[in-house]
Amino acid sequence: MWHLTGKRFCTEITHPSGLLSSALLLASVKLIGFEVPGTNEGEKPTLPTCGIIERSLSPRRAHSEPSHLPTMDATDVPLQAEMVELVPNGKHMAALTASTVPSLAGDRFEENQSGTAEMEEFLPHGAEKKQTHFTDFEGKTSFGMSVFNLSNAIMGSGILGLAYAMANTGIILFLFLLTAVALLSSYSIHLLLKSSGIVGIRAYEQLGYRAFGTPGKLAAAIAITLQNIGAMSSYLYIVKSEVPLVIQTFLNLEEKTTDWYMNGNYLVILVSVTVILPLALMKQLGYLGYASGFSLSCMGFFLISVIYKKFQIPCPLPEQEGNVTDSLNATPVSTSDYQNGYTILQAPDQGTCTPSFFTLNSQTAYTIPIMAFAFVCHPEVLPIYTELKDPSKKKMQCISNISITVMYLMYFLAALFGYLTFYGRVESELLHTYNKVDPFDVLILCVRVAVLTAVTLTVPIVLFPVRRAIQQMLFQGKDFSWIRHIIIAVVLLTFINLLVIFAPSILGIFGMIGATSAPCLIFIFPAIFYIRIMPKDKEPLRSTPKILAACFALLGVLFMIMSLSFIIIDWATGGGKSGGSH
Repeated sequence: MWHLTGKRFCTEITHPSGLLSSALLLASVKLIGFEVPGTNEGEKPTLPTCGIIERSLSPRRAHSEPSHLPTMDATDVPLQAEMVELVPNGKHMAALTASTVPSLAGDRFEENQSGTAEMEEFLPHGAEKKQTHFTDFEGKTSFGMSVFNLSNAIMGSGILGLAYAMANTGIILFLFLLTAVALLSSYSIHLLLKSSGIVGIRAYEQLGYRAFGTPGKLAAAIAITLQNIGAMSSYLYIVKSEVPLVIQTFLNLEEKTTDWYMNGNYLVILVSVTVILPLALMKQLGYLGYASGFSLSCMGFFLISVIYKKFQIPCPLPEQEGNVTDSLNATPVSTSDYQNGYTILQAPDQGTCTPSFFTLNSQTAYTIPIMAFAFVCHPEVLPIYTELKDPSKKKMQCISNISITVMYLMYFLAALFGYLTFYGRVESELLHTYNKVDPFDVLILCVRVAVLTAVTLTVPIVLFPVRRAIQQMLFQGKDFSWIRHIIIAVVLLTFINLLVIFAPSILGIFGMIGATSAPCLIFIFPAIFYIRIMPKDKEPLRSTPKILAACFALLGVLFMIMSLSFIIIDWATGGGKSGGSH
């Protein structure tokens, strides 16, 4: 007698390819002596569910006939490479459990037992009673709100350093590099989404586990943590340096006083406790979409102001009388725009106000890291994908492309007009350069407030994947706990505030984070995860997509080595500049 296990039967009729032969399968089952519900005379045959299939199939002659046919076991079922179609976007996971997918050497399905909490979050209608875990989201975020969230995750303090990057590369080289980094970031997101669809996982660090086990998971979690800690540090560094200037302008003070409310260290702690921490304690990321839209509006105002100031500030840069720091043979030239206590310094070098199209110097080493730092959003892609309403890879890729395109245009325009305003005198923090023109300029004051608002509201969004990575490493499979949720946020903000208080400049943050964790998250990890996770029967190792992914990973390694080498050489020779003279 043919022994057909319920597990095997469930697999065949649940899988899409098995539906075509379900009628033949039922006929064969009844022919060899099994009773199938709904197949009596006058009744329409019905397919029993997977949960009752073993009870539904009962042998008529289990003991009356000798067993002469081969016995099939669940382990004889080949590994279903069709998983790609079965769970394209984390859906239909009810058909993919530890009991329906056999375990083979080399594949990491052992996580299915311990990582059930991570899998359950992708069950749209799966379990009747689903527990709530920290990776469990409701998927209610709209398309537009997701664009806001991802755009705000991309946008941040990096936009303040791009004018400095253009000054050290030239306009043409900068445009080429910016375009290349934007396109590579979009391709990297494509690899992430494709890998995520194959295994039904929407967590960056869990992709690392599925690809390389615990080492891959830890490497991804550490890179995410370092990248986002660096990002939040740069945001809070701007708060530390700019809030005192805003207060000084509001109070109309000529010089900075020693009062506590003029001390950036106290102010950054105050902002962290009163504004950032309450937002960071939200349970779901989607609710921060409104804050994302507001901060993007603030950065739009910053861009408009930078363009406007290009046509208002003359070149060479004006300085206050009695505070001339240029060479002694500079010639003062008065203008109608700056007659109230200002003069124009005609620098000896007549090329000061001439744009450069191609430049290479010691500071060029910081250019690509600054650009990479400005486009990193990859740890946030999968959580935003998880919360997306009616998710699909195509929809999420469209969200990513729109976000990257918008930020690409904003970055280029801000860098171009910021550079054409100050040329070679632009500093690594663009806002601080405007302070040399007129510390009491009302428009610049409004720009400072807008940028401060934008970066402050971005910190909670960037903190979210850091907390998630920590929970994946230390508390995997645990139920959601408000106490743990709050403690992790408080510890992270405390650590970041300490970094900001003792950091000497923002350029070092841009450079080191952009040269280490950024290439891992953008180039290396998405490529090697894709190569490892994509089934070989779907794409052999020598297939074009995997070859491109391997080249992509190699590019990231070369980029990391070159950037770190140039930055270390620049530090060793004393060529590093202070980030904004803070």
